[in-house]
Amino acid sequence: MSFTPAQKAFVESTVPFPAFVGGFGSGKTAAAIARIMRLKRMCPKQDVAYYLPTYGLVDDIAFQRFPAMFDRLGIPYKLNRQSATLHTDLGRIIFRTMDNPDRIVGFEVAHSICDELDTLPIEKARNVWNKVIARNRQKAFTESGRPVANSVAISTTPEGFRFVHERWVKNKAPGYELFRAKTMDNAANLPDGYINNLQNSYPSQLLAAYLLGEFVNLTAGSVYAEYDRTLNASSETIRPGEALHVGMDFNVAHGAAVVHVLRGDEPHAVAELTEVFDTPAMIALLKRDYPGHPIMIYPDASGSNRKSNNASESDISLLKAAQFRICVNPANPAVKDRVLSMNAMIHKDGARRYRVNPQHCPQLVESLEKQAYNKNGEPDKEGGLDHIVDAAGYFIAYKYPIVKRLAIVSSLRM
Repeated sequence: MSFTPAQKAFVESTVPFPAFVGGFGSGKTAAAIARIMRLKRMCPKQDVAYYLPTYGLVDDIAFQRFPAMFDRLGIPYKLNRQSATLHTDLGRIIFRTMDNPDRIVGFEVAHSICDELDTLPIEKARNVWNKVIARNRQKAFTESGRPVANSVAISTTPEGFRFVHERWVKNKAPGYELFRAKTMDNAANLPDGYINNLQNSYPSQLLAAYLLGEFVNLTAGSVYAEYDRTLNASSETIRPGEALHVGMDFNVAHGAAVVHVLRGDEPHAVAELTEVFDTPAMIALLKRDYPGHPIMIYPDASGSNRKSNNASESDISLLKAAQFRICVNPANPAVKDRVLSMNAMIHKDGARRYRVNPQHCPQLVESLEKQAYNKNGEPDKEGGLDHIVDAAGYFIAYKYPIVKRLAIVSSLRM
């Protein structure tokens, strides 16, 4: 077989947990099957497992493509559909589904591949992953007796910010390696017009996932749908002595702040503070981390009433006593207006004025990408994504408000 660079790297990878993430038609299943064939040739005395979301897909993919592969290679095999196994001179391949994680029991293998893992709900995918790893306990050896490390691989389309993003991007650990593939990379193996048909059929968010293999928010009603971690990225950092503009959200044990600098009239988010216990703790952090900087605080206006630590003082009073300059209106803008202000700065009329340093503000990036509207049409506050993006929003809504047109009605003298 001829492989794209991403396919070849995935097939030959020796890390414990490689992930091939690609768009439609990028050759994910072909790469998964080729990887199994390589592992079977390397470790013919050990078993491998191939997982698919449902039995229907096992019947359509595994029971069709594996026999075709062995026929083409001239390798004898015996397919047992009832036990969902394929026996060859290279050893046994076990086919299983991922629709019921509790049924992933009763066998041991040396290597595994999960095809389209990210199509499962995140909790189910997490459960499947743990079950699959538990089955991966045969000791693997080459024919010459050289030990080989066990591996569990995946090949999948990126279905938003689900388990694969969580495990291979957000919480990446040693041994987890991501191989990303675009549909265009595999164009030579696709029908004429396939890519153009996708481009003409899907909106931009879906094209980013299903054509480019990128992780994007696929949830209907994304609050900040136009935010793009690449197009809105900043490499700016804090310069000595410059003024800092800090949006702040008050929440006991979940206090959040986003530090901005101005480049011309473009605000750049360059640092964040999250999970801060209370306002005195936030003040201490700002004074410790940014000595010598003029600091303007753009807080949640309700902080003038809320009590943080000392029952006799409000959050805003504490900030004033700390000698910060406070920029706040008598009341918060409507949530809708704050969101509109943020979105106008993120992308409007082809311009992207709000910039975020993804290295220094990872939680703000995640919240901008993931926060969706709830069933009541309001930004969701149940997923823990609201605090940091609210903090940034208070600054933007104060300094770059949505200007409303006022209609003045006066009496007409006759």
